[in-house]
Amino acid sequence: MSDKKTFSISELAKEFDVTTRSIRFYEDEGLLHPTRNGQTRIFSSKDRVRLKLTLRGKRMGFSLAETRELFSLWDETATGSEKQLLMALEVVERRRAQLEQQKHDIAMMEIELDNHEARCREALAELRQAS
Repeated sequence: MSDKKTFSISELAKEFDVTTRSIRFYEDEGLLHPTRNGQTRIFSSKDRVRLKLTLRGKRMGFSLAETRELFSLWDETATGSEKQLLMALEVVERRRAQLEQQKHDIAMMEIELDNHEARCREALAELRQAS
């Protein structure tokens, strides 16, 4: 982790391999709160951590609203709270259930594709034998 106290938007974009537009979007969504020096955004270490957590949450399937709610719960206390942890667990459980359903759906689709492929190959073999 960086010991640096403040970051420019381009530094964060480069570090996390995202566009500056994405970072501005997260700011517009209330997830990041940079200070301003004229037109220049100055991001704090807290903003950097929030961006990292936002991107991690996105990869895990958290909505921006869920991430925002977790941040607001975290902001209520110095170290987070039981309420925040319970909400995070609920989101994780919900996401896990969605992934399990997707795995099941994919497995069923693979079976259907295998069956369709087998029927097509049989029909093709019959056509070739007939000619």
